[in-house]
Amino acid sequence: MPIVKAAPELELDVGRLRRERYAKLQAQMAADGLDALVLLHGPHVAYATDCLPKAADVTHASATRPVAVVLADHPQPCLLGGDPDGLDVDSHPAVWPDIDEGAADLGAQLDAILGKTARGGRIGIDLMTGAMRRTGVLSGAEIADAANTMAAVKLHKTIDELACIHQAQSRTNRAMASVYEALVPGVRRSELAAVFLRRLREEGIDANMIDVIFQPMARRMADGPRTTTGHLAFPTWSGDPVYAEGDLIWVDSGSDYHGYASDFGRTWTVGRWPTPAEQRCFLRWLVVMNAAYEAIAPGATFAEVCAAATAADAPHRSDGERPWMPHFYLVHGVGIESAEMPFLGTDNGPDFDAAHTLEPGMVLVLEPAIWEDGTGGYRAEEIVAVTEDGWIPLGGGHPYDPFEVPR
Repeated sequence: MPIVKAAPELELDVGRLRRERYAKLQAQMAADGLDALVLLHGPHVAYATDCLPKAADVTHASATRPVAVVLADHPQPCLLGGDPDGLDVDSHPAVWPDIDEGAADLGAQLDAILGKTARGGRIGIDLMTGAMRRTGVLSGAEIADAANTMAAVKLHKTIDELACIHQAQSRTNRAMASVYEALVPGVRRSELAAVFLRRLREEGIDANMIDVIFQPMARRMADGPRTTTGHLAFPTWSGDPVYAEGDLIWVDSGSDYHGYASDFGRTWTVGRWPTPAEQRCFLRWLVVMNAAYEAIAPGATFAEVCAAATAADAPHRSDGERPWMPHFYLVHGVGIESAEMPFLGTDNGPDFDAAHTLEPGMVLVLEPAIWEDGTGGYRAEEIVAVTEDGWIPLGGGHPYDPFEVPR
């Protein structure tokens, strides 16, 4: 059975969340030698200002894109557009940086906000639209990639960021419990998605951050779509399949709580118990997970966690493959993005994994996958946070039904 730890009691203090994130931003700007940050990517704007992205289609979201400006010596961020009500920001008129007229207006506002910095300072920016390039926005400044600054501040979560992820995962778990009850022969994917989205709304969540995946898995890789890695085709296009008795379903989705993502993964069967071979895959997955858990500690290298997980499944493998999908990873981070640093076991290679270590405040989503061609396999995800002396789970746990149900 999996290593079990009690989920912590984590209470969100929104004021503290905002203050600590802003302080982290300004400290990282100083370390990176930046005079200002100009942020257009929705999650980055939310990080700097707490102006959360609206749950809207991408066309609408980009047409109403707020912009955040962070100055090295200013006590609060500037917010161009968006909804400033209740936020500790300097509010400025909305801009439309994707069209020439709007980009020119953005340039004029940035000149007014930044002053001399706009004409000679070093400014980090995370997105430069074509219209911004055509109209010469910030052409007088030295431009740096703000993605590096944002990656650094996102890597270590504060206690309130952990509380947000914990809430997102807990609520997603409860919503998925309702979906599992609705998974019967003859139901459609769209019906399951509707159950999930309705339950999220009942949980006080306005949007799912990760598209809902309920993928029927072929028993043999050769029966699924071709992949460039020659491995599992997951995830594939969603479509609207009708689930039949006997199907093996790989599940992946998540939601958003105060701008922070959850990530839910499980394997389900339709209208039946798992076969002995499928149960064997689940038990192998548990062994890999427990080995990874044992290796997670501050100071451990990414390579050590990957090696522990690989060694745990070595008795079942003769080909040197690792117990996760090669086009994914053993571990990814989660936060204001559904996948962000740290990444363990990627195609960055062993040197990358050996050069990076786990540190307190990092959030890890573990997602090994076990596959036996001809049987199918087992995949699920769990979220933990690295602490000063080990790790804690986030999300309160979720059963591995039907694989651990007595019968």
